[in-house]
Amino acid sequence: MSVTRAYRHRLNSSNVPPGETLVAVEGLSLRFGGVSALDDVSLTVRQGSIHAIIGPNGAGKSSLLNCISGLYKPQEGAITMHVADSSGARRAHSLVGMPPHRVARIGVARSFQNIELFIHLTVLENLMLGRHIHMRHGVLTSMAWFGPARRQEIRHRELVEEVIDMLSLQPYRHKPVGSLSYGIQKRVELGRALCIQPAVLLLDEPMAGMNSEEKEDIARYILDVHELAGVTVILIEHDMGVVMDISDRISVLDFGRLIADGTPKEIEVDAAVIDAYLGSEGS
Repeated sequence: MSVTRAYRHRLNSSNVPPGETLVAVEGLSLRFGGVSALDDVSLTVRQGSIHAIIGPNGAGKSSLLNCISGLYKPQEGAITMHVADSSGARRAHSLVGMPPHRVARIGVARSFQNIELFIHLTVLENLMLGRHIHMRHGVLTSMAWFGPARRQEIRHRELVEEVIDMLSLQPYRHKPVGSLSYGIQKRVELGRALCIQPAVLLLDEPMAGMNSEEKEDIARYILDVHELAGVTVILIEHDMGVVMDISDRISVLDFGRLIADGTPKEIEVDAAVIDAYLGSEGS
């Protein structure tokens, strides 16, 4: 089996054919008291795409990802995740009201705007934590580390090693995460999310706080995850150059409302987008 086919087989849990609906958001509304974070938002994420969510600060981008990942429960609307087993049999899961650990089991992985790693653990240990939802043996069996528990950890370690190889983390595997540069830590967080074997990967400003060289690196790794592992990506990012270069489709939010949805070429000439967001960069 080639490296590309191996990654697709191991790291991507989706069996939905490319181009078909993977995540459908319909009429989503989220309020905090009198503040409306999302107002009747609807969009479709296709299998095998990089789908960017852009908009000014406070537009509701992170709130949308929090709804998809189960951290927030919207007051109105639906979020449906379409999955298929190895035989191609389809099933639709409603994600609204589902706790985050169950959303993760279905195949949704998440990285955060602020790094959420265990800084005193090594890179390898942080990545192994991404496998916890797939581990089935109890605490006592795992502590004894024999028989089934040992075989289970070896299987999970093999997949983690593939992620280390894909993201070029070999030199850092045994180093505490807290001793690493910011750019490497962001790469480790991407790797931990990938260790879940997601069907869809939610990335909340993965390039925030990076210099141009670090941005180029993380953009390349996102493309590798997308192309080699076949993982669908929903991306929030403020760097419009990166968004336009790597995205297949872009949805634009402004004050919690969806004001545009289309290809990068369509979005960059959309008058509403220019007024609300793109045009503000030069002002």
